[in-house]
Amino acid sequence: MTSPGRYSDHGVFVCFEGGEGAGKSTQSRALRTWLEAEGFAVLLTFEPGDTEVGRKIRQIVLDPATGELSHRTEALLYAADKAEHIDTVVAPALARGEVVITDRYVDSALAYQGAGRDLLVDEVEQVNRWATHDLRPHLTVVLDLEPQAGLGRFAGRDRIEGESAEFHLRVREAFLRMAAASPEHYLVLDARLPVDDISKAVRERVQPMLRQAARS
Repeated sequence: MTSPGRYSDHGVFVCFEGGEGAGKSTQSRALRTWLEAEGFAVLLTFEPGDTEVGRKIRQIVLDPATGELSHRTEALLYAADKAEHIDTVVAPALARGEVVITDRYVDSALAYQGAGRDLLVDEVEQVNRWATHDLRPHLTVVLDLEPQAGLGRFAGRDRIEGESAEFHLRVREAFLRMAAASPEHYLVLDARLPVDDISKAVRERVQPMLRQAARS
């Protein structure tokens, strides 16, 4: 797709992306803690599953007991989660001027259901951009980690984590391609770095964006 996307004029939208076990949740929480200490109103959220509808979708797409799904079905379920998430959680918070931090967003669909599965990335993107009103994060932080290193951090694996090493390698490469194509909206960091070093790099990139964010 050639659309430049839509960026909110209110609040700040930050997304953390990357493969399994890269530390997205840790860094999301760290950024929230810092922003709240600085006096900003912050919403920390995640995909899939941070709505009532989303929780049901998350159960379907991640539970190993679900078994095989049509790849198109899986892609549409993830897109439905995103549609509900944007309309009921993310967009209202941005309208209030809050800093919204999400653990995963559209890039995950493009990487996992597009590059990871046998679907055309352009078609997956079209569905997901429509579902999210083409709303883009002001900044996407990609925590880059070799797949086996990240997957080794889990005792058990869900449906997606249980995919092949080749699948997860395609996912990693897709994240890096997206970041390289739009460096002004991405920050790629080595997930093997110390947690505090990653947090500092994220803060430095987010700091200049905060002029349009509301204080609590």
